[in-house]
Amino acid sequence: MKIPEHVAIILDGNGRWAKAKGMPRTYGHAAGAKNVEVICKAADEIGIKYLTLYAFSTENWKRPSDEVSTLMKLLGTYLKKCMKLSVENNMRCRILGDPEGLPENLRKAIDQLEEISKDFTGLQLQIAINYGSRDEITRAARKACRDLIDAGKRPEDLTEEDISAHLDTAGIPDPDFMIRTSGEERLSNYLLWQLAYTEFYFTKTPWPDFNADRLREAVEEYDKRNRRFGGL
Repeated sequence: MKIPEHVAIILDGNGRWAKAKGMPRTYGHAAGAKNVEVICKAADEIGIKYLTLYAFSTENWKRPSDEVSTLMKLLGTYLKKCMKLSVENNMRCRILGDPEGLPENLRKAIDQLEEISKDFTGLQLQIAINYGSRDEITRAARKACRDLIDAGKRPEDLTEEDISAHLDTAGIPDPDFMIRTSGEERLSNYLLWQLAYTEFYFTKTPWPDFNADRLREAVEEYDKRNRRFGGL
């Protein structure tokens, strides 16, 4: 079976999943956080090399303050757990997004996690926190322009490669397959540059219920597709 090298997932539906059970949205976020480990293990078993998860967007700050506070606590707890999981499973972890604006404890946890796992060669896990693709592209363009100026070059010398080299995903292959759970069919400011030629898969299954079997079903659908580039 044809296995996608890099799978990106938009983790959607935690709140609606909880509401359907008569529980607060925060209950759904806690369940969704636990499911990350399940999907990481399944992805590794399937043979996926890179897994990128959209955990907290720049737009999520607009949510009610108690919900944001809970999400920050869950992220802090999960990042600490990731350190142990990384060591046990040879899993490298990288965080995408702008660390500015995150609580200090999260920034420290991110630094520790990336340092601990930097040489691991197993599943390559990217977690997008305080991430928005337009923000990422803007930051990358600014850095690329500064390099041009420092090198005494003109704006016309700027290339796609220059911008790619300054994205949060620099050095990581673009996703082959993007999955969004819970029925919505939009990108929500996620990896807009990197998803230019990616296959999309939308499922009505909410993230807390998106288990290993659902991931395998999605990969089986990917296997059926004939990817074409440039109209070929």
